[in-house]
Amino acid sequence: MKAARIHEYGDASVIRYEDVPRPAPGPGEVLTQVAASSFNPSETALRSGLLRSVLPLDLPYTLGWDVAGTVVEIGSNVHTLAVGDRVVGRLDSGGAAAEYVAAPADTLVPAPAAIPLANAAAIPVAGLTAWQAVFEHARITPGQRVLVNGAGGGVGGFAVQLAKHAGAQVIATASPRSSAVVGQLGADQIIDYSASPVRDAVEEQVDSVLNLVAITPGEAAALIPLVRPGGVIVSIATPVEPPTDASVRAMHMVARNDVNHLAALVELVDAGTVRLDIDSCRPLADLVAVHRDAEAGFTRGKTILIP
Repeated sequence: MKAARIHEYGDASVIRYEDVPRPAPGPGEVLTQVAASSFNPSETALRSGLLRSVLPLDLPYTLGWDVAGTVVEIGSNVHTLAVGDRVVGRLDSGGAAAEYVAAPADTLVPAPAAIPLANAAAIPVAGLTAWQAVFEHARITPGQRVLVNGAGGGVGGFAVQLAKHAGAQVIATASPRSSAVVGQLGADQIIDYSASPVRDAVEEQVDSVLNLVAITPGEAAALIPLVRPGGVIVSIATPVEPPTDASVRAMHMVARNDVNHLAALVELVDAGTVRLDIDSCRPLADLVAVHRDAEAGFTRGKTILIP
């Protein structure tokens, strides 16, 4: 089969789309024919070696954390899935950037029925990150005001919709190329961060800020006075550190794999409550170009990768 692998850390050119042996499912695993994976910006840091201290890799390493596909073979001790099941999941050990992947059965859930199977690959990493930011860490409730900083990215599209689903008024920052989609996803106010500082555009303090983008220390500090006393800043990127005497909480989060949260997201997608912001579908063989586009700032939303 074909797979996108790295044999060393480096720039995008280290990604090889090459022939590798088709895996066999071990105990507790299923072999899944991959309909699609999807690109996550953090994979550029993984590929370059910036994450090696927290996510060391055994090289060669097959990329791809998001998977949507069809079960074609069952390993021993698997009782929850059957051949032919359409599934979606987050693979913390990677491997989804391939034609087939042997995946732990307990990380997979039934894929949404209302959308093409390949599109479901947009959900796991970005959706779980947004879900946990909104519901576990910011604990957004009806009537609150929420600032989503970086709403045009893959996580941002989910965050805007989940915050609206929680009953919040959503203020979102987005570039001109993302603002129309962010508005369609439900943002009540859109701030063009390229035209004016965010701090100048937020006229009334918010209950929480979800920071989804890498920002400078100065930009991080500028978010703090935008939050009401007792409010919270949740960041998945640059940590925000309020002064010790500030009445605002701040936390940096890394999403965990949770099949219950993933199944709940699938239900919302099937119900039409959550839409997927898929910017493009590209062949997996184009993964080098996708990485380069992302590092040049040319990507938005989610990019689906078809083997």
